[in-house]
Amino acid sequence: MIQPANFDSVVLDGLLADWMAALQAEAVEALVVLGPDVLEPAVHRCVHAVHPPRLQAMAQALAESEEFGRDWVESDSPLALWQDISRGSYAELSRWRVLALSHGLQSMVRVAFMMPRGKVLECYLMTPRALHDKSEATALVWSILNIWPRIKRGMAEVICPLSPREKECLALAFDGMTAAETGQKLDCSERTVNYYLSNAMRKLGVDNKLAAVERAIWYGVI
Repeated sequence: MIQPANFDSVVLDGLLADWMAALQAEAVEALVVLGPDVLEPAVHRCVHAVHPPRLQAMAQALAESEEFGRDWVESDSPLALWQDISRGSYAELSRWRVLALSHGLQSMVRVAFMMPRGKVLECYLMTPRALHDKSEATALVWSILNIWPRIKRGMAEVICPLSPREKECLALAFDGMTAAETGQKLDCSERTVNYYLSNAMRKLGVDNKLAAVERAIWYGVI
């Protein structure tokens, strides 16, 4: 069973609540973000965020389902999809669809953001009204694209909260600087730089500097 990412999401919940309030005119009532677990590389699809929290079981069922997912993505660009949640007969509906319908949700829009090495971050908006044409779905897709950088950074700050110094050291490593060169630039010792990099690697769930830089870039924190 895929477990939700293990972190306190109070900060992220506030950001999601603000976004949901801005989408009231579109009658959006649910938001789910799925993606790989930063600290468990083998887990490609867990629940990073769900709002409102009462929809956690539905979001978890969606993460565990075989619908959408990695095989559907064949491009490096963000890809969008919209559909009626109740498509197919009720007896054939997957668990997440049954749970979504039980909460009065009828339509959903999904935008998939490609990450390095074939991994994907998926953002879903769900609404109790039917989306009759592409123009209605497009408005929600644009909303996701506009807010996504803030959502991604918010997730990063909660999942792997890096200190300002840790971010600086990773950013300078990305620029090609050695620990000694970074120490000179930041007016500290090489040992201190390695200490910051070690902390960053631990928080990002990797065991080398290159992987830490890559993951920090994924989430837009450097």
